[in-house]
Amino acid sequence: MQSNNLVELEKIINYSFNNKELLLLSLTHPSYANENNIDKVHTNQRLEFLGDAVLELISSDFLYRLYNNYPEGTLTKTRAKLVCEDNLSDVARHLQLFKYLKIGKGENESQLMHNNSTMCDTIEAIIGAIYLDGGIECAKSFIIKYILTDENLAKSNNDFKSELQEKANINNDELRYELIKESGPDHNKTFEIAVFYNDKKLAIGIGKSKKEAEQNAAKQSLKLLEV
Repeated sequence: MQSNNLVELEKIINYSFNNKELLLLSLTHPSYANENNIDKVHTNQRLEFLGDAVLELISSDFLYRLYNNYPEGTLTKTRAKLVCEDNLSDVARHLQLFKYLKIGKGENESQLMHNNSTMCDTIEAIIGAIYLDGGIECAKSFIIKYILTDENLAKSNNDFKSELQEKANINNDELRYELIKESGPDHNKTFEIAVFYNDKKLAIGIGKSKKEAEQNAAKQSLKLLEV
């Protein structure tokens, strides 16, 4: 990978590495190692392991201080929603990390972009790299800026899909979600999903991910059912 690409990525993630090799390692996909007979130790998997732990510590500390009236169980559920694979992969796609991955020739960039596991592992590897390069405060700044955002906190505290499902279960009503439109380039798609309540289209939700669109559709549905 060319050095100017690394500089470009540093601007996107708002962090400049002292040790550029750490950033490069965080972007080295196992497929690249397999294709080039490189030991798996020299891929981003070890950094992903470290980043996962750093993310859990920082998010736990953040939520503990932010929600001083939440019991342990609620804090655990909130943290789980914030650092789940779906959410982390959405953040990774927003940062376009897939464009900078070192991958084997047999891999497809577009497929990796839509692979939640790969995207999640990549952002956790970058967190691990930032932690090693700049310490816990630098890692904390990155996590708060891109993961523990007001938008993500709001989503973690409002599970409209579960609320709508509970309402449907009371009367044994049928509930389903259907993708009705997908638009935009691969790196910036928009999804429209409809909620069908007893086979009647109740509402439509729009979002940058299917999950976000479903939540928005459920939110609109709850408002209509309350009328």
